[in-house]
Amino acid sequence: MPIRDCAVLAVEGTQAAGKTTFVHALTAHYREQGVNVACTGEPARTSPFMEAIVLHGQGTFDLAAELDLFALQLTTTLRAARNHRLLITDKTPANVLALARLVLDPADPGTAAVLDAMESMCRAWMPQAYDLVIYCRDRFDQQAGGDRFRTKVLGLQDDADHAVLAACQDSGVRLAELPTGLDTAGRVRWTAEQVERRGLAA
Repeated sequence: MPIRDCAVLAVEGTQAAGKTTFVHALTAHYREQGVNVACTGEPARTSPFMEAIVLHGQGTFDLAAELDLFALQLTTTLRAARNHRLLITDKTPANVLALARLVLDPADPGTAAVLDAMESMCRAWMPQAYDLVIYCRDRFDQQAGGDRFRTKVLGLQDDADHAVLAACQDSGVRLAELPTGLDTAGRVRWTAEQVERRGLAA
């Protein structure tokens, strides 16, 4: 627990894996238990770069946008962990790295160098910063609900699933794969057992 004595639990997976719903349900569970818990939203939804690209059709996914999102993923977690006993995050820097590798040109030397640096940062920081990453393998209908933030990546769900899982594994972070087919309550119960087993919310 290197971040101000706060246990950090991350929820990972591809697009439309039910991560955000799960994060909020898990946070509510621990609040009901009297745990001093906080959660983070998905940083991409507060990025001015992503807002311009996805909502206003201005520009494309480029190195500056991906690097900003990578940094935002780091700072959002660091700042939210202050003064809490448990933090539950929506995604990790490995998610940003994985998707950046899918949407950027790795043949460009400058891009490749930055992606390699992001990978090194994931390996150096994630095993220290995250006590456990829960990986969601379910894949729901991305078009349900008309979420405009997903329109640009509708075709990447399968590739992203493999890439994000591989990036998490490569980072060396402690990883637990959530059984598929569970409803939200079942996901919370299963995860609470993993957390209790490791003494993270004590």
